[in-house]
Amino acid sequence: MQVYDAVDVSEEDTNSIPPRPFVKWVGGKGRLIPELTKRLPCTFARYYEPFIGGGALFFHLQPEQAFLSDINDELINVYNVVKYNVEALLKELSQHVYEASYFYNIREADRRPNYKQWSAVRKASRFIYLNKTCYNGLYRVNSKGYFNAPFGDYRNPKICDPENLRLCSEALQYTEMSCSSYHVVVERAQPGDFVYFDPPYAPLTATSNFTNYSKGGFGKEDQEELRNVCSRLDKKGVKWMLSNSSAPLILDLYQEYNVETVSASRTINSKGSLRGKVKEVIVRNYA
Repeated sequence: MQVYDAVDVSEEDTNSIPPRPFVKWVGGKGRLIPELTKRLPCTFARYYEPFIGGGALFFHLQPEQAFLSDINDELINVYNVVKYNVEALLKELSQHVYEASYFYNIREADRRPNYKQWSAVRKASRFIYLNKTCYNGLYRVNSKGYFNAPFGDYRNPKICDPENLRLCSEALQYTEMSCSSYHVVVERAQPGDFVYFDPPYAPLTATSNFTNYSKGGFGKEDQEELRNVCSRLDKKGVKWMLSNSSAPLILDLYQEYNVETVSASRTINSKGSLRGKVKEVIVRNYA
């Protein structure tokens, strides 16, 4: 079993460019990386991230043994295509155009019967295109699971980024990925492993709730069930760290664990007044 030394995370490698998330994601952790990395356990065996989203922490760490998962099957398909067929994906991405009527035609594709016959590469290309060109980079689906974010107003969106996608592909080569619920980590993770949870955040106010990454949403009962999963992992000897909002619900659910408040920048929100510095919490079951 290879052990990952978290002490090395803060050391910059000037000879290489680290991969960056290839999709924008609400609540993405790019700006919170310094706070997360200094709270990592000193050592761990396998890395788990069950709400992978944009994967900012994973791509920063590039652990050699990792298990990534999410219930969003379109997202997991993109990760698999980036891992196994990045050159074909680059070719598909280069054919897209940034134009409103084209955007809406591509957006409506999953409503059509022939979408099921699309190749995995073509679906992944569509996903990244919509993500890079939709309003505010907001991945959102309706109750039927159809992507419904509107066209975004950008000067020159970078739809195809060959250098970064190839770096991401390299980072994913020894990573296992699964379209599955976060519950799967309870059965898979072993003592000495480390799990990072970045679930849809609990709303701070009645009007700030956004959990539509999948058609099921993520409400109060889901937050409570996630805490129960964390408790089971704790009893199993698995280390975990969790990010969430500083909502009273979260502070109450995790009061028996190590809870710290940090400031984080948020750039994806439909209201400009809600962007900027916000208070979040980082919870750990270890010192």
